[in-house]
Amino acid sequence: MASDSTSFAAVAADLLQNLESSLPKLRRISEAEAARQVTSDKWSAKQVIGHLIDSAANNHQRFVRAQQGPLTFPPYAQDHWVECQHCQDRAWADLLGLWDAYNRHLAHVISRIPEELRNVPCTVEEVTPVTLGFLASDYVVHLRHHLAQVGVLDS
Repeated sequence: MASDSTSFAAVAADLLQNLESSLPKLRRISEAEAARQVTSDKWSAKQVIGHLIDSAANNHQRFVRAQQGPLTFPPYAQDHWVECQHCQDRAWADLLGLWDAYNRHLAHVISRIPEELRNVPCTVEEVTPVTLGFLASDYVVHLRHHLAQVGVLDS
């Protein structure tokens, strides 16, 4: 697992490895199983992957914009994003295709962030600033957490 001091190239490689190991398992989940919500307060697999797509979109902005210098990013209302995009109504294969392609692009972007930008301060949701290096590493940790929720990776 990546840490704040892991090189951007290593973070990107870790992201790709997680995609490679989880995508075949995700593809084996049926449409009906992906749509099933165990309880009303838990997301379905479709909603989890939708959330990970949203996370990719938000972090894409962070990874690119922070290379221009210190920035403050707006809050991310995850439940609102999942709800208003109606991921539950999307085809499972379509969600997986978008999630995979977006994360492969992010791995490409992350791998090319200059190491001298590792400590650029980034403030997310008006809390204590973290570094760009932390954001990149934490992105993979976050992805793994949610893939474990769906049951395709160990937590």
